[in-house]
Amino acid sequence: MPASRSPAGDFRLSTPIRFFATCAKGMEPPLAVELRAMGADDVRETRAGVEFAGPLEAGYRACLWSRLASRVLLPLTRFHCPDPEDLYDGVRALNWDDHLGTDGTLAVDFSTSQSLITHSRYGALRVKDAIVDQFRDETGLRPSVDTRYPDVRINVYLYRDEATVSLDLSGDALHRRGYRTHGGEAPLKESLAAAIIGYSRWLAIAEKGGLLVDLMCGSGTLLIEGALMAADVAPGLERDYFGFLRWREHDPALWAGLLEEARQRRTAGLARLPPIRGYDRDPLAIEFARENLRCAGLQDRVTVTVRSLAEATPETGTPGLVVANPPYGERLGTDSDLEALYAELGGALKRCFSGWRAAVFTGNPDLAHCMRLGADKKNTLYNGAIPCKLLHYGIG
Repeated sequence: MPASRSPAGDFRLSTPIRFFATCAKGMEPPLAVELRAMGADDVRETRAGVEFAGPLEAGYRACLWSRLASRVLLPLTRFHCPDPEDLYDGVRALNWDDHLGTDGTLAVDFSTSQSLITHSRYGALRVKDAIVDQFRDETGLRPSVDTRYPDVRINVYLYRDEATVSLDLSGDALHRRGYRTHGGEAPLKESLAAAIIGYSRWLAIAEKGGLLVDLMCGSGTLLIEGALMAADVAPGLERDYFGFLRWREHDPALWAGLLEEARQRRTAGLARLPPIRGYDRDPLAIEFARENLRCAGLQDRVTVTVRSLAEATPETGTPGLVVANPPYGERLGTDSDLEALYAELGGALKRCFSGWRAAVFTGNPDLAHCMRLGADKKNTLYNGAIPCKLLHYGIG
């Protein structure tokens, strides 16, 4: 027999609401700091994310402003489900007509770990069945499935036979800011680029008028994230899709107010943005970077130029932060190619950036000795499954 239905809830009136922001491995500490700075309450680091609390505004604000989160989830229920029927009954017990209508669309993301239900696709199917069967039995109609831009995206995480059913307020991964039309070769995720820039203390440097320079800028992700951060631009401001926009509990007036606040902050922030420059030896990469800068509204604020490391010249202006994400696999062909590249990078840093801070992100820290610089700090971050090091230097 199906479990009894849970009562309806009004998330616009209920406070505090508990949320969960997912993130890449290693980003939990800075994400917790970021959420506290937004005003979130009861912030707790957990496995692969951060729990926090607040009114509905806290969830909306995290979707709009978080540079590090992957998704923002609103948990609806938790229950024990060692078999598929328990999963079906537990999901069906919720009042799904609080969240979408029969003319709406849904999608289900299901992941499982250390549980008796081992197949994520089958789990997602049972969740979808529970929801549409509830509608069909009560109305004779059912919502449709839209895996790309659903009205409601449901996230189910099954861990040790305990299911957490959540609404995905973000709807799509938050690192997709909407500005990157071209990624080039092996691009960094925007959230990882933001973590690199944040760990490098770029904000403190920018407040003093220091420059940001990327010697190997590729398609410009580090530059763009650095510019958005220094100009106080909400990373989600140009996104046209979030998972709550067609949710039945959505508060349009609240969201409109947050957007207007973000637009005002962007206008004020861009006016004080310090110089930002990028270089790359690949003309196609520079072409991609210029297009991404245009989409981000930064084409008049950030300069990118075709230039190799060998052509680097001393930078003028207030000393600031120079960053680089050199290749660390086999993209150049041989280990000797990579060793020569890192040596050339070290030479450019010493020749052109005396008095600056430098940050080099690499998945092959053994190559860093070729730069002949001594790192004064190191952070571990993950580029996908690859453990990487962010090396910080003071250039004498």
